[in-house]
Amino acid sequence: MSSPLTQKISRWFVPIAALIAFAGWLYIAPPGVLGKLDAVGYAVCHRIDERSFHIGERQLPLCARCSGTFTSAAVTLTFLAFTARKRGGMPHKKFYILFALLFLAFAVDGSNSYLYLLKQVTGGLQQIPNLYTPNHTLRLLTGTGMGMTMAFFLFPAFNQSVWRDLDMAPVVDAFPRFFAIVGILLAIDLVILTESPIILYPIAIISPLGVLALLSLVFSIVWLMIMRQDNTLVNFRELGFPLLAGFTLALLMILAIDLFRLQLTGTWGAFPLGT
Repeated sequence: MSSPLTQKISRWFVPIAALIAFAGWLYIAPPGVLGKLDAVGYAVCHRIDERSFHIGERQLPLCARCSGTFTSAAVTLTFLAFTARKRGGMPHKKFYILFALLFLAFAVDGSNSYLYLLKQVTGGLQQIPNLYTPNHTLRLLTGTGMGMTMAFFLFPAFNQSVWRDLDMAPVVDAFPRFFAIVGILLAIDLVILTESPIILYPIAIISPLGVLALLSLVFSIVWLMIMRQDNTLVNFRELGFPLLAGFTLALLMILAIDLFRLQLTGTWGAFPLGT
């Protein structure tokens, strides 16, 4: 465990750093609520207009695949927070084939879509056939499967780093629990595919929050390891500070990537594509 002095300093430093990072991000991000959400998506997504859902003429903060990935991750993490709480066991091995298939679908569809993009942009590689024409439905569904898979493994990893009295039961050990979240995510995807503004507005908010949630959990684990406080927490009230530290580090990373990409491209939109 870190020294009392180090802990005392961090208690002052982390909130101040959080305020500075948040203020810096607000300052550089585009105006408006959706503009701020764009700045989150900008750090993790190519944001190509043609590969994104739209509210009217307005592009969502994340592309169709990333919208599926991070919305799914946010929903799955919320589901596990209520149903698995302090469980630190990885998903039961009987689900591994399903997770492998979801990962394979994500990789195949992403590679096929990237090849299609290269052909459009460069005019070359025509000798390499595409498996199929990419579309928003497959981007959304494969992203959703990947987001759920990431959440199912990140959640127990987080619990393993946090709790002293860890429950080592798998976060998902029965098919009813697994198919419950699959059903929820498929229902969300189906309503997203209607492209109704009533649905897309919440998704424009939830998907960037999913980015922040995933990064905050990862950096909270890093913070606990650096401070040598892993496996020391007893109750949920003690989670506040490590999560704030993780959120601060996540926001600093997003801010750094935003500034670098903005300097490199000069636009908050997609990476400029040559012809």
